[in-house]
Amino acid sequence: MTYYDLGRYSRRITTASEDAQRWFDRGLIWLYGYNHEAAIACFREALAADPGCAMAHWGIAAASGPNYNQPWGEMEPEEREEAVATARAAVVAAQALTGGLPPVERALIDAVARRFPDAPVEDIGPWLDAYADAMREVYAAHPGDPDVTALFAEAMMNRTPWQLWDLSTGRPAEGADTAEARDVLERAFDRVPGAWDHPGLLHFYIHLMEMSPTPEAALRHGDRLTALVPDGGHLIHMATHIDVLCGDYQNVVARNAKAIEADRKWLEREGADNFYTVYRCHDYHFAIYGAMFLGQPAPALEAAEELVATLPGEDTLRQMADWFESFVPMKMHVLVRFGMWDEILAADLPKDTALYAMTTALMRYARTVALANKGEIESAEAEARDFDAAHAAVPDSRMLFNNTCQDILKVAEAMMRGELAYKKGDADAAFAHLRRSVELDDSLPYDEPWGWMQPTRHALGALLLDAGRYDEAEAVYRADLGLDDTLARACQHPANVWSLHGLHECLTRRGETVEALHVGRLLERAVARADVPIRASCYCRSRAAA
Repeated sequence: MTYYDLGRYSRRITTASEDAQRWFDRGLIWLYGYNHEAAIACFREALAADPGCAMAHWGIAAASGPNYNQPWGEMEPEEREEAVATARAAVVAAQALTGGLPPVERALIDAVARRFPDAPVEDIGPWLDAYADAMREVYAAHPGDPDVTALFAEAMMNRTPWQLWDLSTGRPAEGADTAEARDVLERAFDRVPGAWDHPGLLHFYIHLMEMSPTPEAALRHGDRLTALVPDGGHLIHMATHIDVLCGDYQNVVARNAKAIEADRKWLEREGADNFYTVYRCHDYHFAIYGAMFLGQPAPALEAAEELVATLPGEDTLRQMADWFESFVPMKMHVLVRFGMWDEILAADLPKDTALYAMTTALMRYARTVALANKGEIESAEAEARDFDAAHAAVPDSRMLFNNTCQDILKVAEAMMRGELAYKKGDADAAFAHLRRSVELDDSLPYDEPWGWMQPTRHALGALLLDAGRYDEAEAVYRADLGLDDTLARACQHPANVWSLHGLHECLTRRGETVEALHVGRLLERAVARADVPIRASCYCRSRAAA
């Protein structure tokens, strides 16, 4: 069987075996593409071809332990123990083979040796700091080496994963090496030959800039990375971390569809019982999110259904529920987004509510919203009480990437209670709940897609318009679209059809004809891609949506 097509990038290492070189290159690409299990398997194949290949041992150590998407604190005790044992053994083996190696290979091996304690510890921070310091020295000696540059940048970023920027100020986060990492990476793109063909440099720059106030700085990098590694699903997908922040929702859907296609090869060969399944789920998650912003229910529903169909079996799911279970109810977000109330109420609730804790709670939220919008207030209130019980039963350890499910469901609760109060005729209570949902939504830890799938401002703005409070609604839509300076870039949704519709209606109602003309042209372009009529920013504005 032909191996995966991982592109043309190669780093020549000290080995007389072409097979070892080939497997090393494959391992390096998987390492840069965050498929660490596959990387280790490739480096072991390199050792099978050349038992004296020191850099293959280095690769095993580099691919073991914490990484940007799996920090030390989120690893189980047995995972930590295995990672440290694997890495230390690889380091010892590599160091025994350093005689005759070129200086850069010896330096990389010595640096990775500083990354791991002799035994698992609660706080690995000092070792990650030591590794970043060691890689700084390697970089100083070899500034024109693209792999050294990439590994140094990654080492700095892994000190403070997902905490590189202060979203409230737009400045680098205190204690993070953000400014230095940016300088190192941008210098490479300006001066190092081949940097624009390097999967690691491109990948890490996207992660570096996505939390920044200027994510568009990485647009070209994403465009380049998308085509470099044909069977590297995660690398194909990575550009969409920037696309979504810049309002290019069509690329979000199309590029994640391409990533999903690549990852189907992985699933067919390797199955679902591996950590890379988290990355496969991430592609579906992004496709759902982008399609919702485009006003396209069909691709959103298709992605949500295939996501669930390709999850691990229930035995594995039970073991890894904290990572995977929160993906199961993604379809509910789509059904709420498009006002599909009957479909929500027809869906069967899980029988195993302990395993499907997040699923149960999110379905209870969706059922409350559906019943409220159908005018069945008494049933909606009963469902809201069931939501409270389901929310309380969700384990604190249950996550959706960077957010706890408990925190995500707090947004759901406030949004749900706001819509229910409005349908009961209590506008003051409704808007208090909905404004609270906006605060909770904005304060979620950074994630892409955002932890809460439907922007809370879409419901708040829609019901403010319904109540005739046009000035307040206009401010809500401007913030959501990023047309004022009140909202962190990560919380904005530029050019989305829902808020464009709301803003255009506000401008038209108060006679702002010139700006309404400009916004109307943007709206026409956005509506042209929607598969459903756009009559309100949220289907909770029932009269307009109908």
